[in-house]
Amino acid sequence: MRKATVTRKTKETNISVSLNLDGTGTSDIKTSVPFLDHMLDLMTFHGLFDLKIKAAGDIEIDYHHLMEDLGITLGEALKKAVGDKKGIKRYGASCVPMDEALARVVLDLSGRPYLVYHVKPGRGSVRDVEISLFEDFFRSVSNNAQMNIHINLEYGRDLHHIIEAIFKAFGRALRDAVTMDDRRHRVPSTKGKL
Repeated sequence: MRKATVTRKTKETNISVSLNLDGTGTSDIKTSVPFLDHMLDLMTFHGLFDLKIKAAGDIEIDYHHLMEDLGITLGEALKKAVGDKKGIKRYGASCVPMDEALARVVLDLSGRPYLVYHVKPGRGSVRDVEISLFEDFFRSVSNNAQMNIHINLEYGRDLHHIIEAIFKAFGRALRDAVTMDDRRHRVPSTKGKL
């Protein structure tokens, strides 16, 4: 079973993430930031993962510490759950519309972290969550899962729809990348290592 549980406790945050890559899309997410919970629920549903998150942080200051540390913890859980990567497809891509918004996410479980984040508008907030924090979240996921992530907003107006399209596309692209390929029984690289 491709599962992982990772905890991270600092002076600013206390986070626990449990992930099952071969799940059914079941989530139990409590970050104390309702909009973030909603986005992670959507990612889980569309990725067909099982994901449990319990996260607390110094949100009375702002949401940055919580969102960045959650990205770190989720990235570590992804890396651990994927394991040696033998037999996975490695690459994933998805393009998802959400009303007037269209987001494309392409990723590679290459072992080399890199984030390309082309999302305009990059400023503004949904309720009280500054949307620029989602770039920090995905950068932390990329760095700690050691994956290459390209997130491109093709177009969109409503900030909620933009972020929702991104999370759905990320979940679907990640589902593709971690799917086992019955024809492949080794690491998906001509180098023999990722």
